[in-house]
Amino acid sequence: MIIDTVDLLPKLDKKLIELLESLSPEDWHRQSVAKLWKVKDVVAHLLDINIRVLSTLRDDHSGENPTINSYQDLVDYLNELNADWVKAMKRVSPTFLIELHKITGPLFCEYYKSLNPQDEARFSVAWAGEQVSKNWKHIAREYTEKWLHQQQIREAVNKPGLMTKEFFYPFIDTFMLGLPHTFRDIIASEGTAIQVTITTDIGCSWFLIRKNESWVLEKIAPAKVDSTVQISPDIAWKLFSKSIRPEAVGNDIIITGNQNLGNAVLSMVSVMA
Repeated sequence: MIIDTVDLLPKLDKKLIELLESLSPEDWHRQSVAKLWKVKDVVAHLLDINIRVLSTLRDDHSGENPTINSYQDLVDYLNELNADWVKAMKRVSPTFLIELHKITGPLFCEYYKSLNPQDEARFSVAWAGEQVSKNWKHIAREYTEKWLHQQQIREAVNKPGLMTKEFFYPFIDTFMLGLPHTFRDIIASEGTAIQVTITTDIGCSWFLIRKNESWVLEKIAPAKVDSTVQISPDIAWKLFSKSIRPEAVGNDIIITGNQNLGNAVLSMVSVMA
């Protein structure tokens, strides 16, 4: 199964520029669902994504060589990088941020378009439990980053645009790749199946099935499902990006069948956090 997002990246960037150019001066200071960041901070972080990819991957330049001995070490390092950049960008105007996005966005998209999707990526998708990933999966992960942060801006300024089948479905389809890793320590009998349904016409159903002492993600329904989890798209993107936690969603999620298996789904975090 390949999730092909490379041709969506320039479309997503086009929508970002249109969004940023529509913001009022007040909009740039609105609080986003990312608790430490206002809208301007999120825009700065999106710029960092572009520049970091072009510098590190395209130009093979790394300013630092940190010692990473664990997943938590990697998360801490990335959080520090993100915080340093956002702090430095506070002195940069919104107008100049937009200009920099216009320059770096197309270069970012061109770089990923140049890659063979089946080649090994420089960086693995760690939240999916992989130590080696294909380029297509790394690019899909980058798509989720771009989608997520633009959606955070849109929600903060009350401007819709990304909750569509074209843009949302590849995002959530990629996020679901984290399900097997989320269940890695959960033991169940052979054939145990969990159905995760993101509701409405922009969602879909995924099935996590216990096979040969591991968990396998599929889209074909098994004969029997032991637990079913139904989540709305608006809750799903926040929950699985750790913007909200399971205890905050109340009755917005419906779990039928095995409650423990269903609750385990809610712990999935498909970002480096």
